Amino acid sequence: MNIRWLVPSLIVLALAACSSAPKKPATAGHGGKPSGTVVQGRGSRPAHCPEGSPYAAAKEDPNTRGNYTAGGLYKPGVRDSTPDYIPNVACIPEPEVTAEERSAIGNKSPYVVLGKSYKVLDDTRNYVERGTASYYGAKFHGRLTSNREVYDMYQFTAAHKTLPLPSFARVTNLDNGESVIVRVNDRGPFHDGRVVDLSYAAAVRLGITQRGTGNVEVRALQPGESNLLAQKPSRRERRAAETAVAAASTRPVTAARATADSDIDRLVKRLPADAMPARGQPATTQGVASAVPDVAVSSLPPSAPPARSAPVAPVAVASAAPRAVTPAPARTTPATPTAPSLSQQVVGAVMVQVASFSSRDNANRAMGQLNAAGIVGATISDIAAGGRTLFRLRVPASDHASAAELVGRIAGLGLGSPQIVKD
Repeated sequence: MNIRWLVPSLIVLALAACSSAPKKPATAGHGGKPSGTVVQGRGSRPAHCPEGSPYAAAKEDPNTRGNYTAGGLYKPGVRDSTPDYIPNVACIPEPEVTAEERSAIGNKSPYVVLGKSYKVLDDTRNYVERGTASYYGAKFHGRLTSNREVYDMYQFTAAHKTLPLPSFARVTNLDNGESVIVRVNDRGPFHDGRVVDLSYAAAVRLGITQRGTGNVEVRALQPGESNLLAQKPSRRERRAAETAVAAASTRPVTAARATADSDIDRLVKRLPADAMPARGQPATTQGVASAVPDVAVSSLPPSAPPARSAPVAPVAVASAAPRAVTPAPARTTPATPTAPSLSQQVVGAVMVQVASFSSRDNANRAMGQLNAAGIVGATISDIAAGGRTLFRLRVPASDHASAAELVGRIAGLGLGSPQIVKD
């Protein structure tokens, strides 16, 4: 039998693989843990990361073949799941935006899924779209995509209904300003209002795994466009992008609620006022202990299961006695004992991004909580995203090991899921 006649029918079924309900983290963990170093592209990533990716490239899993139902859905009765740990997405390389021929499979136009027709774009220049993003995880890990590549939840990829396969896009979370470059190699999601289905790693990078969906912008990229570090586009570039989108959109960007609080804002607001010490006054360990009594972070709706994450050991907070400073012999009076801040000691080092807040007051409260816990050197910077200003809280670290330790300490304070980035 000629296999060429089988491929089109298989692809028609595969197109609906990403049309299931929003994926929420479940209790099952599925393989894919770090296993050596495999080069997965040459996109930009933090300098402290090893060459390539810390995750082994996925191979096709024969067990993911077939299992379709009427309409082309893949295992609709089986819940998707995610690993029980959060991957280090800061060290996963972004794909390089290059000129690639369209795949022989997966670009049929028009095509029909679940009774609806879709037309693949002939030209992706100036393509910008806003809407809801979802993601897919371990259920599809190792499964062939619509253009017969292997879905790897530890790579930055995406499924889209009309962008050519393969192509490239920058996806930006409009709620926190984070963005990532993805390689589009699959079809979906086939839900009204959904514009893109992200790989698990891309969803973690954008910070949408807790809710399962996110408010995003998808911007097609052309060969030759710079691969900027997605976690830190410049303020000018962000503002220029917002201006361009606002001019092209029928819905004004300013219509978004500028005062809408994020989940981390609501969490910080629940802390007592004395969690942030007054300026110039030392914090006490007692104040910190009372500030975060059993605070749980969750943005999932009541009907959704909580996200799985590795348990964080309780953080012991101790106040260190100030060191005595001996004045230099040439001085007639001792200098005030002021230690240089960590940000002064480590310039351009690894950073731990705590969170982005919609309110500077909330960012200040969170920074006060860090100071009270002995985590010094934190800085707050304002970024423009989604037509409003967010306040990003970061802490510098001397190296990756120190940053990883900081992540555990900060998470233990109840401040969400910090990420390691490169300043």
